[in-house]
Amino acid sequence: MRKLYSALKYASIAALMISLVALMAVVAYVLINGVEKLSLNFVFGEYHPDAPTLLPALIGTLELVAIAAIIAVPIGVASAVFLVEYTRNKGTLVKIIQVATETLAGIPSIVYGLFGYLIFVVAFGWGYSIIGGGITLAIMILPTIVRSTQESLLSVQEGLREGAYALGTSKVRTIFKIVLPSAAGGIVTAVILAIGRVISESAVLILTIGMVVNKVPESLMAPGTSLALDIYYFANHGRPDEAAAAAVVLLVLVVLLNLLAGWVGKLIKKSTYGEAK
Repeated sequence: MRKLYSALKYASIAALMISLVALMAVVAYVLINGVEKLSLNFVFGEYHPDAPTLLPALIGTLELVAIAAIIAVPIGVASAVFLVEYTRNKGTLVKIIQVATETLAGIPSIVYGLFGYLIFVVAFGWGYSIIGGGITLAIMILPTIVRSTQESLLSVQEGLREGAYALGTSKVRTIFKIVLPSAAGGIVTAVILAIGRVISESAVLILTIGMVVNKVPESLMAPGTSLALDIYYFANHGRPDEAAAAAVVLLVLVVLLNLLAGWVGKLIKKSTYGEAK
């Protein structure tokens, strides 16, 4: 048995090393091939056929993230609070909801893209638009936020709730002042994962916002592009250096969002515990 445990330990270490090497290889390849192409004109300049720019993609990506987060985060967190704090994860309806969220979380993104195309582009008559893509992305990340927030809420010690109730605190105040701040780290992590999926998504957006790489969206009802779509566009049109440079910008954006989300989570915890003291 000891030999088996030892073998599993070394197998786990080997798997970790392989994963790290693969990740470092991808990042190194993107940086080596993309950093040289980066310039202020390439990132923020005006579009020209011989000198493309990422400005429309940056604006489109930020708009999509904002729309998806504004819709999905409040609904997802509120749904998880209801399931954990009010139903205590018991009952037939709750089980059906949990199975549905787990199933939806595993559906390929192209299916969500087809749904968004049929509903927002065709049925609603919006055509290719930023708002249609943002709503579709919100629907796509909603199950992930619900399940991750549920796990974060369940990890909060029951003694904190019981202590608040013993002091005469109402259930709503306990949720907002004790439970949610204590689970803030996990909730922020869920939002980070969801935003990362929004930023890197391409299949959904091809079917809902089109791929207008040379024009800044005039409004949320206009078609547009994103960084992921620009990478696909450059690679598909024989511009590997531009594709690698766009990938570098995408990596930097993801890192900045992760740092920002982590800082917000720490700030929430610090302010909450400061008030408690």
